[in-house]
Amino acid sequence: MEISETHVTVRRGTAQRVRATLERLATERDVWVATSHPAHGPHQVPLWFLWDGRAAWMCTGATSATARNVRAEPRVRLSLPDTSDVVILQGEAEWFPDDEVPDGAAEAFVDKFGWDPRGEEGAFLYVRVVPRTVRAWRGEPERGGRVVMRDGAWLQ
Repeated sequence: MEISETHVTVRRGTAQRVRATLERLATERDVWVATSHPAHGPHQVPLWFLWDGRAAWMCTGATSATARNVRAEPRVRLSLPDTSDVVILQGEAEWFPDDEVPDGAAEAFVDKFGWDPRGEEGAFLYVRVVPRTVRAWRGEPERGGRVVMRDGAWLQ
C-alpha cells in the first residue's frame, strides 16, 4: 500500500497544547487507567471518564483490580487513546463508594453516559484523579516541551 499524502506536524506552543488538551478532556469518552498494586504489579484498563474542569472521574466495580489497586497505591496515570495526539495525566486517585460519591459527580456521570452505577446491582467505586502533571504532544516535533501541567498548574 502506498501513501501519497504526507502529514506534517507543526509544533504548537504550550498555550495551544493546553487549550487542545482541555478540549479533549472535556469531549473524550474513554481513558486508559494505569494502576499498580504493591503485591500484584501493574494493571491497565480502559474506562469511561468525565472531566469536571479540574479532575477526571471514572467508575469501576468495587472489587475490580483497578479499585483494589487505587486503595493500596493511589498514584495513577491516565492516557487518552490516540497515540498520534498523546495526552498523559499523572496524579493520585481518591475513591468514593457509590453510596458516598458527591451528588454532582454522580449526576455528571449520568448526564454524560446515560448510566447510573448507583442503581446497578453490586457495589461500584468512583475514582477521582486531580492531575499533578500532564504531558501532551503530537509527533516528533512536539516531543520537546511535552509537559503542559507541572505541580498541578497549567503552563502557558
